[in-house]
Amino acid sequence: MATFYIQQFGCRATQADGAAIERQLLDRGCTAASESASADVVVVNTCTVTASADAQARDAIRKLHAANPAACVIVTGCYAQRAPEELAALPGVSWVVGNSHKPQIPDLLQTLSSHPSTPASVAFFPAAALEADSMSLLRAPAKILTGNIFDRTEFLSAPVLGGEGNHTRPTLKIQDGCDSRCSYCVIPFVRGKSRSLPPEMVLQEIQRLSESGFREIVLSGINLGTYGRDLSPRVDFEDLLRRILDETSVERLRISSIEPLDVTQDLVELFASTDRIAQHFHMPLQSGSDRILAAMRRWYRAEHYARRIELIRERLPHAAIGADVITGFPGESEAEHAATLAFIERLPFTYLHVFAFSKRPGTKAASLSNEVPGAIIKRRARELRALSEAKSAAFRQSQFGRTLRVLTLRRDNSSEVSADDATPALSSNYLKVRVRGSHPANNCLDVLISGETGTALVGEPILVCSAPLE
Repeated sequence: MATFYIQQFGCRATQADGAAIERQLLDRGCTAASESASADVVVVNTCTVTASADAQARDAIRKLHAANPAACVIVTGCYAQRAPEELAALPGVSWVVGNSHKPQIPDLLQTLSSHPSTPASVAFFPAAALEADSMSLLRAPAKILTGNIFDRTEFLSAPVLGGEGNHTRPTLKIQDGCDSRCSYCVIPFVRGKSRSLPPEMVLQEIQRLSESGFREIVLSGINLGTYGRDLSPRVDFEDLLRRILDETSVERLRISSIEPLDVTQDLVELFASTDRIAQHFHMPLQSGSDRILAAMRRWYRAEHYARRIELIRERLPHAAIGADVITGFPGESEAEHAATLAFIERLPFTYLHVFAFSKRPGTKAASLSNEVPGAIIKRRARELRALSEAKSAAFRQSQFGRTLRVLTLRRDNSSEVSADDATPALSSNYLKVRVRGSHPANNCLDVLISGETGTALVGEPILVCSAPLE
């Protein structure tokens, strides 16, 4: 069987797809290569949320082909679903497989392996192994395998063990797709309708990870708060969280991004009732201007969002509260940008993810003509990032003298060996902490926060809560 290498781009959902493909390939006897240059097959799992994400993927494909011209390059993911012909035209690409057919990549590799004398770019793929409906197979310059994403019901997911936390905090995707139609967002058109991993499978996966020794597990999705609405019988996201707490031994759950209208009083009360859910909310804001929110087709207004923030802060005074913000949406005036800055300034945000508006083909916003000049967008983004840094610094300083429960992380040997012999860790409220001394990864510690270094807090260990993962 072939050796393979997966090059990942994009969000946690895309990374989860890649992890699922890797699991399937290993189960079929393929071997994972340590680097792309030594692989028979390179799978490039793309993102398309911005134009820069597209450019990054194209650049990576060119470099991968230059480094390993003999490799069969299979491009998949959101960019492959949105614009397969663009990717098929790149040198070295053998196949472009959209999200609609991503689960069939292991079948494709198996077929390529069974025809080793056939050049990858013209490899035979038996029709019986594919769904014939709405499928397009083009021969030049590469084969394209894609279809109507809204016809697809498969749920492709496996825990992501790499990335942030260095294999200490696995991410489990439990929801995919989106039924909303925000005017700037291409994701529903490349990931399809909202669909959920059945609760029994969620519980099994979390218990398996917990029994393997992982102490913190991150739940992710494209629109996580809509989890379970497609299932029969319907399952509420909050009920799933309660079942996880009741029926598994996981020590701490962390919730990734969730829409503000899904942050209900009952959900906040659940977070406040237990130390097994990380005190961390990430709620996309996008703008503090009601007119811009309406143009974006967001289903709330600024004060609706503010009430959620105030509810969180009332019940969880030290919780991390993060937001996504888009600057430079078509027609955004200086006054509306100033309104966004003022809105963020008056509320207890602890960090921001700032994005410059990126026109995405096929979206409603792409047809708007009143574009904001690039230089103005860059200046506004700098102002928002400066505000984010000030908010983050104030939040870190508010933790001085407190005792925080942290999870130690694995050191990156290339960058984490420090003169002070401190161990990287992450708190429940999403703060980086440098713990004095050398401690094994995946260790639960109580630390007294004594100061900060750079953008990390400094903590003195007080109590080891449990033994490290062997």
